[in-house]
Amino acid sequence: MRSSRFAPTIFGLALVLMLAAIRLADPLPLQMMRDAAFDLYQRLAPREAVNLPVRIVDIDDAAIDAIGQWPWSRHVFASLTDRLTDMGAAAIGFDVLFAEPDRLSPDNIASTVPSFAGADLPDYDAEFAAALARGPTILGFSRSPTGRSSPQEPKGGFALSGTDPRPAIPSVDKAVVPLPELGDAASGLGGLSLTPSESVAVVRRAPLLWTANGKVFPALSVEALRIAQGEDNVVVLGETSAPFVESLRVGQLDVPTTPDGGLWLYYRHLTPDLTISAEDILGPNYRDQEEAIDGNIVLIGSSASGLNDMRGTPLEDMPGVAIHAQAIEQMMTGKFLTRSDWVQAIEVIAFVALGASLVFGVLWSGPTVGLVIGLATAAGLLAFCWSMFRGPGILIDPGFPLLGASIVYFAMIFARYATTDADRRKLRRAFGHYVAPTLLTQIEASGDKLQLGGEMRDMSVLFTDLRGFTPLSETLPPPELLNVLNTLFGALGECVTAEMGTIDKFVGDSLMAFWNAPVDVSDHPLHACRTALAMRETLSRLNRHDAFALSANPVARTLRIGTGIATGDALVGNMGLKTRFDYSCIGETVNLASRLEGVSKLVGYDIVVARETREQAGALAFLPAGAVEVRGFSERVEIFILVGGPELAASSAFAELSELHRARDWPACAKLAAEIEPGLAHFYEEAAKRPADFAAL
Repeated sequence: MRSSRFAPTIFGLALVLMLAAIRLADPLPLQMMRDAAFDLYQRLAPREAVNLPVRIVDIDDAAIDAIGQWPWSRHVFASLTDRLTDMGAAAIGFDVLFAEPDRLSPDNIASTVPSFAGADLPDYDAEFAAALARGPTILGFSRSPTGRSSPQEPKGGFALSGTDPRPAIPSVDKAVVPLPELGDAASGLGGLSLTPSESVAVVRRAPLLWTANGKVFPALSVEALRIAQGEDNVVVLGETSAPFVESLRVGQLDVPTTPDGGLWLYYRHLTPDLTISAEDILGPNYRDQEEAIDGNIVLIGSSASGLNDMRGTPLEDMPGVAIHAQAIEQMMTGKFLTRSDWVQAIEVIAFVALGASLVFGVLWSGPTVGLVIGLATAAGLLAFCWSMFRGPGILIDPGFPLLGASIVYFAMIFARYATTDADRRKLRRAFGHYVAPTLLTQIEASGDKLQLGGEMRDMSVLFTDLRGFTPLSETLPPPELLNVLNTLFGALGECVTAEMGTIDKFVGDSLMAFWNAPVDVSDHPLHACRTALAMRETLSRLNRHDAFALSANPVARTLRIGTGIATGDALVGNMGLKTRFDYSCIGETVNLASRLEGVSKLVGYDIVVARETREQAGALAFLPAGAVEVRGFSERVEIFILVGGPELAASSAFAELSELHRARDWPACAKLAAEIEPGLAHFYEEAAKRPADFAAL
């Protein structure tokens, strides 16, 4: 019993190692499952909302209705900037792109109207640039595949510590950047893109750093914190042994990052106090908002429905500017989420330990003990993962260990069942050598009813024989001869099963198959004929590819077969002894099919069928082959040769051949036949020698 568990144990441990290797490869489905688990953490325990000096001035639907349709003129943005500066904003960051000149500016409009040439008209871009220069302002650039430039110089300095981390930081080759006069006037410049790839549907990690032209640029959130603290530089701490980012230092704030300089975002639900409508700042009573603005970092962005800046997050959809604000809040509170390389190692080790315990528990102690082990370990793992999230903010994925453990558990249940049921399976395998697979299924379903006897059924029977077997057997050594037969009958047997036939037996160099038993097969004469055609094509393919070219013996290089098919009533069932019997069929139809295989030598063609088969086989390409004397039959038997499939039967060449055939113009038929099917030429040579067979029709 112990030895019978050895193989399943090895299988189980191999399965555990294979799943661990899959986890290390980390395919996309596992990444999606892991992200879903981390999203669930945040939905169950979002970051606590606290009052921090961060505000959003929202270009919402109300502001659009009050000020006018988007885009607003730079005159409006200049007024908005001046008012925020006047109310004491510590930093003013724009989550808005200003890449083109203001089309609403009077001087731009005048350039297209000749009558205004030389007029001294206001320039809204210059007005906005002046407002930017007066305040602690930050403009943004956005990564874009259609961008025509990239940011040239950061506004602040970067001090790089450790191994140069720039190769790990996402790069900006093409971007949408501010107008030069606006960018020069602003105090800061930051990246607005929330993901390195624009295809990300849910924003879970936000880049804090970008590279362009060999220089490091901050994200909008980092630049806003730098400006608000009055700092000139940001310190990027790289790992000492690899070109990865370890953390950032922005003024008094230390920010742990992902290896590419990103931030795992820990979201909170949006609250009304975070947002002020741009309408309130641009309205006559804007001073009412001074307490909410003074000393705060202010980000300007849009939640208006028509501006399409809503992003998916683990909690809810929110505008992109709110995600920047959440990143700033995280860096202020020091409430971070981290996931280091050692965390992934713990996940893999935990799974291997859990999987191995399940393998031994299920196989050696039973499914119940294994289930208890699995449930107890799973509960402990979930509790540990949750405590690490709620405490130090370490993200540990419980999903893969639990999924992998479930796979191992059920695999071991199956292995245990297979082990305890070994005797039954061994008996089935042994019995399966003597009966057809379809019959074996019936035996298993109703073995108690199995007995000697049979029934009469309308059937199609096929016999195929290898031509020239005797000289082949005399020239090939037995191992090579066996290899030839296995190759041949393995390929021909597949032709039978592909057409829903039952292989009755292999006898020496012959194969017998039948249709419509033990299961019903409609159009069984057609299936039998298609099998014969498939056998012809299969043998031709094997000969073309020298499948039988063994040693240097030329006899084995080209093999031929002959096939006979008959359709009619036959007795089919279990025949033999009560202690051992065979499922087969007997009767006149079987005898006729066997004889027709031999008649194929007489007529000089490889496929010969009886009249009943030809009448029921449909629109295949048949030709009459006369009425021949068949041993064991008192009267001549009308036969046909099967030339090809329905495409050939419908061709004009075959129609012409059929006309000549009816006229029994054998020389003309032989000449045309060479163009249709090479084997037909020999048939017509032999037909000229059999006038009595055709005269008997």
